[in-house]
Amino acid sequence: MTGYFIQAFIYLCAAVIAVPIAKRLGLGSVLGYLIAGVVIGPLTGLVGSETVTIQHFAEFGVVMMLFLVGLELDPRMLWGMRNKLIGLGGLQVTLSSLLIMAVCIMLGLSCSVSLAIGMVLSLSSTAIVLQTFQEKGLAKTEGGKSAFSVLLFQDIAVIPMLAFIPLLAMSELGGVGNAAVDDHQGTNDLVSHLPGWLYGLVVLGSIAVVIVGGHFLSRPLFRFIADTGLREMFTATALMLVIGISALMSLVGLSPALGTFLAGVVLANSEFRHELETDIEPFKGILLGLFFITVGASINFDLVASNAGIIFFAVFAIMIVKGLVLFLLARLFKVRRNDGWLLTLSLAQAGEFGFVLLSFTVQNNVIPQDVANILSPVVAITMFLTPILFIVFDKLVLKFYQAEEAEQPAEAIDEQGSVIIAGIGRFGQIVNRLLVANEIPTVVLDHSATVIDRVSRVNIKSWYGDASRPDLLHTAGIEDAKLLVVAIDDPVRALDMVRHVKEFHPHVSILARAFDRGHGYDLTHAGADIVVSETYYSALELGGEALKVLDVHPFKVEQMKAAYNKVEQESRQEICQEWHEGEADNRFTKSYLDLFLEIEKRLVSAIKRNRQDGHDTSGSGWTPPPKHYLDDFE
Repeated sequence: MTGYFIQAFIYLCAAVIAVPIAKRLGLGSVLGYLIAGVVIGPLTGLVGSETVTIQHFAEFGVVMMLFLVGLELDPRMLWGMRNKLIGLGGLQVTLSSLLIMAVCIMLGLSCSVSLAIGMVLSLSSTAIVLQTFQEKGLAKTEGGKSAFSVLLFQDIAVIPMLAFIPLLAMSELGGVGNAAVDDHQGTNDLVSHLPGWLYGLVVLGSIAVVIVGGHFLSRPLFRFIADTGLREMFTATALMLVIGISALMSLVGLSPALGTFLAGVVLANSEFRHELETDIEPFKGILLGLFFITVGASINFDLVASNAGIIFFAVFAIMIVKGLVLFLLARLFKVRRNDGWLLTLSLAQAGEFGFVLLSFTVQNNVIPQDVANILSPVVAITMFLTPILFIVFDKLVLKFYQAEEAEQPAEAIDEQGSVIIAGIGRFGQIVNRLLVANEIPTVVLDHSATVIDRVSRVNIKSWYGDASRPDLLHTAGIEDAKLLVVAIDDPVRALDMVRHVKEFHPHVSILARAFDRGHGYDLTHAGADIVVSETYYSALELGGEALKVLDVHPFKVEQMKAAYNKVEQESRQEICQEWHEGEADNRFTKSYLDLFLEIEKRLVSAIKRNRQDGHDTSGSGWTPPPKHYLDDFE
């Protein structure tokens, strides 16, 4: 028992030290876990052969991750992804497998072994890629969505691969693999001796159990557990569900990850979805981290050193072949520019299912043990290099396209309008739609080609160019415009634009969007006629809704919102002046803070002011009836 405690402490200690440092250096948590594994494994020897056993257990984190991914989807969304799921994902797996197979044949391996290696290495790392997408906020990009489609197809493709690999078995390897490798899949004795037709029925029946049971039985079960009021029982039920499905899938020889993914999709519209996510998420995070540590710790440096040439050639060849396939498919499916590079760089590695399939191929006498021993570190090294490719994407690819957009010449503007809108992002779009709906002609400028392309799909005409450039404003007709709406994301450029227009075109009214109070004060000081904070009115509305939920009368809520807004507007000029009397590096002077507190008192006083406080009670003037006065007549 003491030994388990010490090992657990070593793993957790390595993660606690390495991951925050890696995050601080901008390397991402996945690389931090991998480095932690290398340090406690091959470098210092603090952990040993038990790493492989722990890795099998930690792969359950991948299963949980697919369950959570399934919860985010529903069948309609999957149907909408069918083109990329089948087309992009199917072509990636097929072409990568065939090209890697061709390379292996050229190296002298047999066709069956080469095909098995091709299938094993065609799969990418769902765990690393999705985790990194979440951390970097790339999941909603075009490249991120395309990569997710490919990963989803790969996870599904594991099923036919598991069925097909035994057909490639070589009789001369019989008896070697089974003795050399433990059963990575757990056990599939339940179906291994069944005839083909019966095996197919068992597989279909198992999938039907997951779908039908998840749809009809899970809700009554979770409702029953929820009625007990015991939070830990809900967590236990969620774990029971995931582990039970994994066990069922393993028994019939299917991928546990696919089974839990299907269960997640079935439960995507369940009222218990968010509770399930909350309960499963901590286990997924810890197990995935443990999995990455074991990948780093399992790298056999002696084996790598003795086969360095072969291993590094294999790593280089795999990433080049998969990268070329992904790049060409990105062009074919019109995933362009930085999104295409994101798809290419994020999926160029082998994945965790590679370990699973490698063990399965050896167990079924398809790939010789010595070849599998070389391929294992190859898979691990490609996974180790993936976070570095994401850094390449951030530092080189993304910056290149941003610089290219900045240097791109502005378009010739052949339309004029009384209103010029600088920036057609989430803020400028609302302003433009409101004006256009009132048949007011607008000229929309934006410096992001991606944004212009996106809004053009909903018939919003906009021109590319840096709206802070005087020549572009001239081309857009600033001399004849009545109004300029500043809604660009760059605070500095927004200020420059306001100063320029106020100096050279003082007849133009300027309405500006501010990011925060300081930016709003700067825009006001620069000459903007009306400044609106992008969060001010939404926060005011939400605060009002909060009061209504707390049973404050809607009329009183509107009265308090109006009082709040009035105090803010009346004090704006005063506090703006105080803000600019401070030093540039210290705006929060004592006099500013004193004034801010004084305005807070005015605000509280205005909000608490009763509707009847201003009425003259000495006369016969009309006063509103008391609340619920009609109740007295019932």
